[in-house]
Amino acid sequence: MFAILHLLGAFVASLFKSRRRLEVENLFLRHQLNIAMRRAPHHLRLRGSDRAFLAWMTWLWPSLLSLAHVVQPETILRWHRAGFRAYWRWKSRGRPGRPRVSHELRELIRRMSKENPLWGAPRIHGELLKLGYEIAEWTVSKYMIRRHGPPSQTWRYHLGRRGRIRTRNGSSGCSDATVWIMS
Repeated sequence: MFAILHLLGAFVASLFKSRRRLEVENLFLRHQLNIAMRRAPHHLRLRGSDRAFLAWMTWLWPSLLSLAHVVQPETILRWHRAGFRAYWRWKSRGRPGRPRVSHELRELIRRMSKENPLWGAPRIHGELLKLGYEIAEWTVSKYMIRRHGPPSQTWRYHLGRRGRIRTRNGSSGCSDATVWIMS
């Protein structure tokens, strides 16, 4: 008799619930039924995905805890807490490798290489050491601004220019000399 009254009371209460709420309850109860249908003969076996789904559903809709029949509501809350601990343990783990270079230091390297185009990585590295920054020279060269051309004139430029210089009489300004060393 009590079960019939309970069923009748649940039916009357469901008339006042929103459609979305009823769909969520239906999904939660169907998932529990699927778990019960595939259970082993002696005891219920829950997969990790089942635990995660039930914990997630009760986290979104806490009132679903009262509908849990396959497992105890306290068990679902324990799974949720364990998942929360595992997530934050994973999130706060130590990162392997070298520590990251701060944004401020990267901007300083870029600014120094932009304002001083003739400075290379060794010079900027030395200046940073004087300022108290512990950083490798290779890291400095990694964060320097890349230039498309050389910062100054190259030997090829000088040699090519030297060949094009002509004196007034039309000869080039340099002469060839051959030196023989006899031993």
